[in-house]
Amino acid sequence: IDEVLEDAINRPVYVIEELCGEIAKRLLARHEYATRAEVKMKSEYIVRRQTPFTRATCQEVVDIFAEAVARAGPAGYLRKTVGAEVMGMTACPCAQEIMKEQAKSELLKAGLSEDAALDLLTRLPMATHNQRGRGSISIEVRDRRCVSIDRIINIIEESMSSKVYGLLKRPDEALVVSRAHSNPRFVEDCVRTMAQKTVEAFCDLPDDAAVTLKQINEESIHQHNAFAERTATMGELRAELASLKV
Repeated sequence: IDEVLEDAINRPVYVIEELCGEIAKRLLARHEYATRAEVKMKSEYIVRRQTPFTRATCQEVVDIFAEAVARAGPAGYLRKTVGAEVMGMTACPCAQEIMKEQAKSELLKAGLSEDAALDLLTRLPMATHNQRGRGSISIEVRDRRCVSIDRIINIIEESMSSKVYGLLKRPDEALVVSRAHSNPRFVEDCVRTMAQKTVEAFCDLPDDAAVTLKQINEESIHQHNAFAERTATMGELRAELASLKV
């Protein structure tokens, strides 16, 4: 096993799912008694970022992973999967609606008309509790198709209320908080958005390609975390999304 790994990584690696697939095939070739080989790989991926207001350059570390399963024999196959797990933040829509009703009541008591109160509440980000979210997407890759890790990372980040950053000045913090509270999402909303964006971004993948979408929200006011997951083929996701547009 060590020899196979050393030989495989002596050359530059550009696509980690291809590396896993190559190692799985070589393991089967070296072990004639084996009929199945499974290889998993995890790595840290550096992403360059600019903070949203001051545009300061920073680097973020994202966890990426790949997997390959090879089977020997007449019915042999090679299945490869690639994905990423990304941190973000979400703002709770339920608590925000409760706070909005309380704020509306206080504004009416202060003498504002109902229209003026509603207009003010629409303009200002309303308080709610936040969660640190961990979203992940894994996509099955067939043949020599390449699934962009950067695209997967962008989809996960855009599916939450806001991105998070390692470096933020005060104006950046204000903008991140404002964006998150203007875009509240439940954990299941994040998974639904991932599904929609994955179908749009990877239109070249076959209908039988498997996709797994997960979101974990680490709650700030509850003792439990919130979790949502969807496992489906690309064809199933396309059909479900098409039915929603009818």
